[in-house]
Amino acid sequence: MSCAIQCKNLTKKFHNRIAVNDLTLSIKKGSIYGFLGPNGSGKSTTIRMLCGLLVPTSGSGTVLGFDVTKESESIKQRIGYMSQKFSLYEDLTVEENLQFYAGVYGIAGRELKQRKADLIEMAGLTGREKQLAGSLSGGWKQRLALSCALLHRPELLILDEPTAGVDPVSRRIFWDVIHDLARQGITILVTTHYMDEAETCDEIGFIFFGNLLTHGTPKSLISEMNADNLEDVFITLVQQQEAAQAELGQKVGRK
Repeated sequence: MSCAIQCKNLTKKFHNRIAVNDLTLSIKKGSIYGFLGPNGSGKSTTIRMLCGLLVPTSGSGTVLGFDVTKESESIKQRIGYMSQKFSLYEDLTVEENLQFYAGVYGIAGRELKQRKADLIEMAGLTGREKQLAGSLSGGWKQRLALSCALLHRPELLILDEPTAGVDPVSRRIFWDVIHDLARQGITILVTTHYMDEAETCDEIGFIFFGNLLTHGTPKSLISEMNADNLEDVFITLVQQQEAAQAELGQKVGRK
């Protein structure tokens, strides 16, 4: 199976701070890859580089076969992105938001009519077409945002904590949609703090202090760490890294 994302020794520095350090990663086409780590660990910086929004300090990477430093515009045309924060227009209706983003992507006529109908049905928004986006609940807002991200039929969908603050029922419905999209061949890169969501991913990677600590299938990582669940793996890895950083700080302080 070919890869949708490949990066080798990808590094990003901001002055003297290393945000992402020597990241080497491969994500298979049509798979769901969970990118896990505490806030400030380097997840968002990595995503911005992969989206072509941030130039790496060093290393290399390709997204859907396009170079992240030289072909960023080609990447942007082929990916869909959805952030944790609701980023659509709250004073527009569901249909008007879809219409607006269709204009951004250059979708019109019969194709637009069909895409809107398909996405409204997929998101379960039938009957809410005239409702203002700002009046939707958190779960409905995220489904609308997902629909807008899918309008141009992206090959890769990047979701940055898409269900943060969403109720459990809406989270489950949202993830049912995500798995259905993967079955259709769309590659999903998702960040999440919910370990029950991460356990349904095909593969996951843990990043902390800009370093990719480990990666693999959820089952293999639980087995390797001799843990009961993925949450225990996550906590153990974070504690190990924090202890290592504290010890390093003490050594530096003694010099």
